Amino acid sequence: MTRRQEAGFSLLETLVSLAVLLSVASIVMSGMTQLLKTQGTIANRTAMHTSVRSVTELLQQEIGQAGKVSLGAPTDSISLAAAVGLSSPGISLASTGSLVPTLYVGEVLTIDVGSLQETITVGGNSSLPSGTFKKTHAIGAPVFALGAFGTGVVPPCGTAPCGSDATHLKLYGDINGDGNMVYVEYTCSQGTTSAPGILYRHQMPYDQTTTKTANDNTMILLDNVLANPNDPNGNAVPCFAYQTEPLGAGTCVTNVAVTLTVQTQNKDLQTGQFQPETKALLNVAPRNVVEVYATASLVDPTRAQPTPPTVIALIP
Repeated sequence: MTRRQEAGFSLLETLVSLAVLLSVASIVMSGMTQLLKTQGTIANRTAMHTSVRSVTELLQQEIGQAGKVSLGAPTDSISLAAAVGLSSPGISLASTGSLVPTLYVGEVLTIDVGSLQETITVGGNSSLPSGTFKKTHAIGAPVFALGAFGTGVVPPCGTAPCGSDATHLKLYGDINGDGNMVYVEYTCSQGTTSAPGILYRHQMPYDQTTTKTANDNTMILLDNVLANPNDPNGNAVPCFAYQTEPLGAGTCVTNVAVTLTVQTQNKDLQTGQFQPETKALLNVAPRNVVEVYATASLVDPTRAQPTPPTVIALIP
């Protein structure tokens, strides 16, 4: 009789197999850990890029829209609610839309069409606006506020009104394109890695008569703002920079440069450090201001609408 050979592994073979298995498992776990860290890095930077891109897109849109003058929504027709003339200079407007047209002292209006058309400057006060008319205009005559605000992006100081600077961008007009004119103020507070700064956006009606409120947490756009890296010459780079041109007795901003440096909300899992990123918009033109600058400089200075007194009160 022959002896039957028993099946199975010896202790040495089992130990070798376990060692190989543990080695493979260690390699797999190391790869998975690295993959998770890489995914965390990507997610962290993606969140940062998304937030700063959304903010810069908003800045581009609002700077481009700054200076737009509106008496009502884009589809509304504005007309005289009562006849006006030499003996009845009071101005009352009617609208085909839901917005109630508002006027301010100094605003330039174009009344009527054809041979009856004339341009007047609003006088009186905001409650009882009036004008000096050379012609008589019937009820229902169309009314237009042509042109744009030359100071739609409030210029840096030099000539009044002024107020925008390296850390404050101030603009006004029909910013949202809905017929409501508003005043918008961006405040860029730069910080450090350990104490990052904040970018605020503060919006209010252009004709607000109450005191401008302070910035609060509801106005935060970015809460991880850092100081910008210096330029190649070693000079500090501001959040906002402006190109200005003379317009009448004042100036207008024809280009805005925006530079923001932000860091990730969380530390990178691989380096243990916050990751910074700088986003620069070097040529953002307020198209309404640029258009009225060309028109007022070459054709008709009345197309550069004067700054409303209520906006002047909000600027400081």
